[in-house]
Amino acid sequence: MTHPDAATLSLDQIPEAARQVLAEFIDSRRAQVAEIGPAVTTAMSYLEDFVLGGGKRVRPLFAWAGFVGAGGLDGEEDPDAVLRAVSSLEFIQACALIHDDIIDSSDTRRGNPTVHRAAAAAHRGHGWHGDADHFGESVAILAGDLALIWAEDMLQDSGLSPAALARVRAPWVGMRTEVIGGQLLDIYLENTGSEDVDSAQSVNRFKTAAYTIERPLHLGAAIADAPDRLVEAFRGYGRDIGVAFQLRDDQLGVFGDPEVTGKPANDDLREGKRTVLLATALQRADADAPEAAAQLRAGVGVAVDPAELSRLAQLIAATGAPEVVEEMITELTESGLAHLAEAEVSPDVTETLRDLAVRATERRS
Repeated sequence: MTHPDAATLSLDQIPEAARQVLAEFIDSRRAQVAEIGPAVTTAMSYLEDFVLGGGKRVRPLFAWAGFVGAGGLDGEEDPDAVLRAVSSLEFIQACALIHDDIIDSSDTRRGNPTVHRAAAAAHRGHGWHGDADHFGESVAILAGDLALIWAEDMLQDSGLSPAALARVRAPWVGMRTEVIGGQLLDIYLENTGSEDVDSAQSVNRFKTAAYTIERPLHLGAAIADAPDRLVEAFRGYGRDIGVAFQLRDDQLGVFGDPEVTGKPANDDLREGKRTVLLATALQRADADAPEAAAQLRAGVGVAVDPAELSRLAQLIAATGAPEVVEEMITELTESGLAHLAEAEVSPDVTETLRDLAVRATERRS
């Protein structure tokens, strides 16, 4: 497989270039996996389809932006090695999403069956022994674990210099703990029925913002050996834009078009997600429409009928909570860009990150 020299790539070319180097990495593992047995090859195929079959490559994109924005192309690191290193973030993403879909009992992801549902369907199709759903979840858990291992392998074998690998250790270690910690926070909020906006924002901060934007930017800047002031500016931007990214996701989880998002309508309401959107809606309904608040509390995480889920979404809309969340997204986007201004980040880098902020916060899927 051939692809352009990474140093010549525009930002818009990074997602496809990342996909190509991920495909190369997966190809390099085929022989080893085949030696273990066909069952492992099958499990690997689920992971391969998941990693290569969709996604916007947001994390490699921001990591590359951090590297280039910190002047990395003028440094000593091989850009092709950097591309491989930042692409490894897609395996972290794959692990998080595959496991998240099991936790949330989700049927679809990116318009296709989730990994655990696909494996369960294969079990049923072959007429194998045992419980198909348990089999599917078991396969998906291990596929996610394999993704996490391969993320580490891809980073360490990327070709980065020993000095660069030492510099990226702190953001890499922090990111992996943060995303798992954020997922644990999310589970506890759902099961305790939390209605606290600050707690919901903590989930946004650690489950999404840290490993989606903040840490990828940090990682790219660390590869480039950026000064501390620039790293802090990138991280401040990443925290705010990352939370705004998740707030947009919360809006789409209730009001998004399934044909665009690839997930069922009102899926967050079915799953009982304790989002900022829901917490805000409950606060406002308690003050102005107690009956609606009671209906939301009784239905979220319980209702499964599409008509009932649609009615819950209408109740949320009637509180004005979506407009409040939109204001939060706008404010966070502005504060994120302000971090760059305060650190006097160069105009061209600021413009690049401004464009990425718009893409992250105004998306429809």
